Amino acid sequence: MSPKGQTARLLVGVLLLALVSFTFSNCGGTGIDLAGGGVSGTGVSTGAIASFGSVEMNGVHYLTDNNTIKMSHGVDHSSEMDQALFRVGMVVIIHHGPNDNNALEIEYRDNLQGFIAAKNSGADNSLTVLGQIVVVDNAAVFTNLNLNELVEVSGFVDSAGRIRATYIERNPQSPHHGGEFEVKGFVSGLSSSGFRLGPLPDGTGMTVTVSYTPTVGSGLDNGMYVQVVTTNPQPVSGVITATRIDELSPRTVFPDKAMVDLEGLVTAPRSGSGKVLSFAVEGKGIRTDDATQYVGGTAANLQPDMRLQVQGTENGGVLSAAKIIFR
Repeated sequence: MSPKGQTARLLVGVLLLALVSFTFSNCGGTGIDLAGGGVSGTGVSTGAIASFGSVEMNGVHYLTDNNTIKMSHGVDHSSEMDQALFRVGMVVIIHHGPNDNNALEIEYRDNLQGFIAAKNSGADNSLTVLGQIVVVDNAAVFTNLNLNELVEVSGFVDSAGRIRATYIERNPQSPHHGGEFEVKGFVSGLSSSGFRLGPLPDGTGMTVTVSYTPTVGSGLDNGMYVQVVTTNPQPVSGVITATRIDELSPRTVFPDKAMVDLEGLVTAPRSGSGKVLSFAVEGKGIRTDDATQYVGGTAANLQPDMRLQVQGTENGGVLSAAKIIFR
């Protein structure tokens, strides 16, 4: 990496460290339980990295050792130190042992990599990257980002299908080289030559149109979560042309009966009555019942774009919430 790139990365990293550290410092003391065990004997936790000295996420320090598998952008980096590979703010998936905090695997996948095509100041400072809207809550970080600058973004999806960035890297080094860019999302409106791609599984919210050839798009289906690789630095007349499409597993899909710890934003409003409610976090169906505990809020506070931590058990594609923590 060039000295200029290193300086840019350091600047954004320091600013985001201050932001994310502040966010998590206001969430302590909630009596967080460790998600682990379950009939499947596994625990899966997903959220933004808060700090290191092990890897802290969702109020738990996950311990790593030489046996921990560390994946970044689909590449095995197990030999690297935690802080050399991961950054505060990156949204990761951690697989850990039953009822413990020993990390078996940590996986990081960004939301997208591309050039900043537009910057919009306002109540929500936002960027447009590969047809996706990225909200940057930290004003200092937003100010220091430039039009036509290459960025990598990691964050949570809001109810409008925008990405609320928890981590931004300028001039990223990644497996995508030679003028290739990538964006991840769910397929909707599939035809023989194109589809819409967006962060929410039902195809609502912000989407970009993707065109493809039969060879590149073989095996596609609506609802599939994919990575689209393109040589288009930004959409052309609202369309990006795929040079490769890879099917991935979304970070909100878990093994049945696994104990889950999911951090994200409410993307669908609550429905139901009393204590039996349904809503969605990052498009993932959540269900509550009489036994669900609430920390830092009540069921009445389950509003779109509220940031939550949901702990519970995966049951047939729906997360049965044992505890909901308002962040």
